[in-house]
Amino acid sequence: MEAQEYIESGILELYVYGLLTEKENLEIAELAKNNAEVDKEIIAIEKAIVALSSSFAPFHSVENFEKIKARLELKHGKVVDLKPSLNWIQYVGWAAAVLLLLGFGYQTLELTKSKQAIAAVGTEKNKIQRDFAYLDQQNKQTEKNLSIVRDIKNTGVTLGGQAVSPTSFAKVYWNKETKTTYIDAAGLPTPPKGMVYQVWSLKLSPVLTPTSIGLLDNFEGNSQKIFAVSQTDSAEAFGITLEPAGGSPTPTMEQLYTLGKV
Repeated sequence: MEAQEYIESGILELYVYGLLTEKENLEIAELAKNNAEVDKEIIAIEKAIVALSSSFAPFHSVENFEKIKARLELKHGKVVDLKPSLNWIQYVGWAAAVLLLLGFGYQTLELTKSKQAIAAVGTEKNKIQRDFAYLDQQNKQTEKNLSIVRDIKNTGVTLGGQAVSPTSFAKVYWNKETKTTYIDAAGLPTPPKGMVYQVWSLKLSPVLTPTSIGLLDNFEGNSQKIFAVSQTDSAEAFGITLEPAGGSPTPTMEQLYTLGKV
């Protein structure tokens, strides 16, 4: 907390009133020792309290006291010890000063609590706004993915698991008119660190000819596991292999996870 924040927070008033914990008192004392602005503010608060307290207490000058003694002819007389009488006006003044100071301290404490509550509400509001923005983004992505699945112009190609991972599966949504291609990779396991799935468009005849059409990057970050890959002019089959990060110029057949014919 900066020096100005300490001054505006009201914590210095609580320090002067003695309402802080020992740890907080030590922290403020150390800050005042190293920061002239804070030390000056503490002195100003203490002076204000002394001035406020003094305004309630009567004051008699030495001159007035001598006049009183002369009136009572005590200048050369025998001094008689008397028990001091209670000055109820003085005590009422002190009591009022104490109550006023306590009331001011309580208001300062409540103000500090209110500021903290407002800050907490602001933080919660920001969190709700971030959550809403995230959910709105997810909702839009879901709507987009549903439109891909429901588009009757898309040819759906199911890719079954291969020897390296028999339980794996995937699905290709390929629009032959627009040539756009999407991969639903929800049936693939999370790739090991430093590895990435690579999608291949395959021509089966006269010889097997694979063409890379994209990588399934940020696999874990894609919660719905639907990826857009490069446009495909023609394909007789699709396959997905596991390759080193950045992809490979040719598929590693020993790491062929899924394969499916159009």
